[in-house]
Amino acid sequence: MNVLFVCLGNICRSPTAEAVLRKLTSEQALDVKIDSAGTAAYHIGKSPDARSQAAANMRGINMSGLKARQANVNDFYEFDYIFAMDESNYQDLLALKPSNASAQLVLFLKEYGTLGFNNVPDPYYGGDQGFEEVLDLLEDACEAWINRSYNK
Repeated sequence: MNVLFVCLGNICRSPTAEAVLRKLTSEQALDVKIDSAGTAAYHIGKSPDARSQAAANMRGINMSGLKARQANVNDFYEFDYIFAMDESNYQDLLALKPSNASAQLVLFLKEYGTLGFNNVPDPYYGGDQGFEEVLDLLEDACEAWINRSYNK
């Protein structure tokens, strides 16, 4: 199974989702290729936001080594699932998606979240609590995705 998480800049939400799912799949010895990207090219090659990393580290989630990249057309052939973090990025990805793409494009929280949110809020311009909320939402949805995909 190959999974790609996508947000705007690939420094907050999508790398957090990548790291959360890596941790969860590792703990359950599941073979999943996990990556993240942004719809915009703002931060290509940069590490995740320090606040994202700090919040993740407090929960034992390692984000070191992750680098931002931009989503591209090839992703629709290399991944089974492309999980958009919000409606805006979903629409951008929908416009990029080739008609014969093999990947399933999904608004991640709308499909797998159980906490009443459809979009992962962007914590970039807010305080530390926003990064904690992102982690709460992504841990919940990643666990639900694993349960639906592997524990049927």
